[in-house]
Amino acid sequence: MTTDDPDTQAVSDAFHVFDTTLRDGAQREGISLTVGDKLTIARHLDEFGVGFIEGGWPGANPRDTEFFRRAREEIAFRHAQLVAFGSTRRAGADAAEDPQVQALLDSGAPVVTLVAKSHDRHVELALRTTLEENLAMVGDTVAHLRAHGRRVFVDCEHFFDGHAANPGYALDVVRTAHRAGADVVVLCDTNGGMLPAQVQAVVRTVAADTGARIGIHAQDDSGCAVANTLAAVDAGATHVQCTANGYGERVGNANLFPVVAALELKYGRRVLPPGALTEMTRISHAIAEVVNLAPATHQPYVGISAFAHKAGLHASAIKVDPDLYQHIDPELVGNSMRMLVSDMAGRASVELKGKELGYDLGDRELVGRIVERVKEREQQGFTYEAADASFELLLREAVHGGPQRFFSLESWRAIADQRADGSVDNEATVRIWAKGERILATGEGNGPVNALDRALRTGLERSFPQLARIQLVDYKVRILEGRHGTQSTTRVLITTGDGATEWSTVGVADNVIAASWQALDDAYTYGLLRAGLRPSD
Repeated sequence: MTTDDPDTQAVSDAFHVFDTTLRDGAQREGISLTVGDKLTIARHLDEFGVGFIEGGWPGANPRDTEFFRRAREEIAFRHAQLVAFGSTRRAGADAAEDPQVQALLDSGAPVVTLVAKSHDRHVELALRTTLEENLAMVGDTVAHLRAHGRRVFVDCEHFFDGHAANPGYALDVVRTAHRAGADVVVLCDTNGGMLPAQVQAVVRTVAADTGARIGIHAQDDSGCAVANTLAAVDAGATHVQCTANGYGERVGNANLFPVVAALELKYGRRVLPPGALTEMTRISHAIAEVVNLAPATHQPYVGISAFAHKAGLHASAIKVDPDLYQHIDPELVGNSMRMLVSDMAGRASVELKGKELGYDLGDRELVGRIVERVKEREQQGFTYEAADASFELLLREAVHGGPQRFFSLESWRAIADQRADGSVDNEATVRIWAKGERILATGEGNGPVNALDRALRTGLERSFPQLARIQLVDYKVRILEGRHGTQSTTRVLITTGDGATEWSTVGVADNVIAASWQALDDAYTYGLLRAGLRPSD
């Protein structure tokens, strides 16, 4: 089901943003989508406002066939049209009798994308047919689908390589598709080896010589998929095929998010519904969660590091004007600026980070002490750019002139007991003080750190029931440079969450469990502060 809103249709028809995450993106190594996953991603993409969502190849596998059936019943598309992907009819067959062509019609999708051979060697070696028969296959299949009321796009596979080898034949494929009624003929850099200047020249030539509406599909094997896509637009392409977060076979496809951000913010083209661009970071991360891949931290526009600043020189300039070291306002794409505090930090970095955390650090002497403390701690192996919560605790202690803690440690002990049968028992004991009370608590776990975490939680939950909502989300260990092997210094980073947000803390020690204790201490302290408590409570 699609929207009849003429304003939305005008955007999608004037310039096509075509997403193929559910087909081409799903070919990435490590991605395996269920039908439910595909339905969820389709809803996200429709919410984002893409014009077309290629859902897969109905008839080629049961999962894609099921997806199209359920999508018709379960999704009321507001912005996108659903697209079925398939190939031209078989050599020597009739399009009307070809079962895979019929499966495209049976999918109910209003738009069909046909993949067609446009490289003469692929026609002869892969299809094992003649160049003339391949043209007939393209023309017959497009005409058959058009006669049944379907809108048809044709993906010319290996087009740029084919054009380089035999330009006359590659152009004949485009003309055949166009004359048979294809709305768009998409030039595919299937091997991903083209460069922007090459793409631009070929697209301009093809558009002029054929009169067809041209689209671009770029793989990223040369690292140029986004640049090649924009080069094609510069040459007259009005249809761009992309995948969310650049997912795709081998190294991936043109990334949807940098492409649409560039079109809207750099080119001034309206290619999404009003306000959709501000949802881009959220949509990117939501899709990453569905495919079970961590969001790429350094992805342009939407990565958590896209507007993160570490150098003291940058921070000094940003304090005067954020635009001095940012190419756009991050809020335009739903992201935000972050200041990273490290041993490279200067006063401006600390002041800006303090402001980000809600502290007005107007005292130059105080700022100087914090800067020196950060540099001293980082020299020991701590890292605050990846542990905002630990830095905020350090900041609070500097501002308030002393520890801001809810409990203090008397001692802890962790024991790992190896059994003859190969099993290992892990037990921990903590002795802490909280609210004037000495607490002794024990815990068991699947490792000494887990046991220590459970013992600490057991000891504190009676005094602080808010801890019931706090859960450890991630745990990372890194051996730091210095002494060799098991004598090395260890850094532990812990990510903790309360269901609404997450925060990271750091610990450093010669002993991995001691480092873990430091990070756990910070994690629970910060969690209680987030819950609205104060150390005097």
